[in-house]
Amino acid sequence: MSIQGPAAFTQRYRAFLFDMDGTLLNSIAAAERVWSIWAERHGLEVAAFLSTIHGARAIDTITRQALPGVDAEVEAQWITEAEINDVEGVVAIPGAVEFLNSLPGGQWALVTSAPRALALRRLQAAGIAPPAVLVTAEDVASGKPDPACYVLGAQRLGVPVQDCLVFEDATVGIRAAEAAGADVVVVTSTHLQPMVTVHASIQGYERVRVHRNDDGLLSLSIAVA
Repeated sequence: MSIQGPAAFTQRYRAFLFDMDGTLLNSIAAAERVWSIWAERHGLEVAAFLSTIHGARAIDTITRQALPGVDAEVEAQWITEAEINDVEGVVAIPGAVEFLNSLPGGQWALVTSAPRALALRRLQAAGIAPPAVLVTAEDVASGKPDPACYVLGAQRLGVPVQDCLVFEDATVGIRAAEAAGADVVVVTSTHLQPMVTVHASIQGYERVRVHRNDDGLLSLSIAVA
């Protein structure tokens, strides 16, 4: 497990904010199956296109293609329904379930680019209980890298976003967290290639421990193997 950049492991936080896909669970195979069908249908070069889908809302990914005659909302709904029906191979990131279970329930939120129905379906498939606070694609007008989703997650927890630590895996999500003014820890479990980042990084959660002080502030440490 590599740790780069001290902030996430030296500061105390009022709450944690988690991205979902690639951060708490691995849904890459399922997502790429669905998006490959969509890309082929619209004449896109599949391999190049798939590298652009991760971390963003479906509607934003589709709109970005600027395809003539395509209704982005209709197509995004098709994507959502197809992904809800395909959760084969969706699994929790190593150690994620145990780590989340160690957190105080009122001090963490899920902030995902997935629609709510899909988020709940994938969490169920991965064996992760949904938190009390869930921010999904429908909750914001602009998706990641816009910081609105992380700002909203913090607001729903009743804390300033600058006092939160964000767990992310994708570049657009990291940019959203940075723009919100939050510290970041990058989860690299699903990365095929190393990511160059100034933020702390973890491969998974097996050795990550959370501590809560008398003031209710949270901090992280790495357990010695």
